[in-house]
Amino acid sequence: MRKSYSYCLEFSKKGLLRYISHLDLLRLFQRAVRRAEVPVIFSQGFHPIPKIKFERALKLGVESEGEKLFLQLYIPLAPEELATRLNSQLPSEIQIQKVSKLSN
Repeated sequence: MRKSYSYCLEFSKKGLLRYISHLDLLRLFQRAVRRAEVPVIFSQGFHPIPKIKFERALKLGVESEGEKLFLQLYIPLAPEELATRLNSQLPSEIQIQKVSKLSN
């Protein structure tokens, strides 16, 4: 079994992207993780997807700051590097504000 490293990411959702649905937001983060080449752990099964969890689903049309997202990686990254990689792939209305490594 592969060792995993858990991270908590705080992000903001502003501007016109406040109208993005929860599932579209999940897909946006999945694509950003893939494009940024973040070493994320995938689920097991026929259609593996990145292990990404949100703290809660946001209502449609609500701007927010400090929303939480949880990632599991198989290679540890510095929090600053993870934020930089993802922010370079995310639209300007959705940006990572803070990354903290969780103890396993």
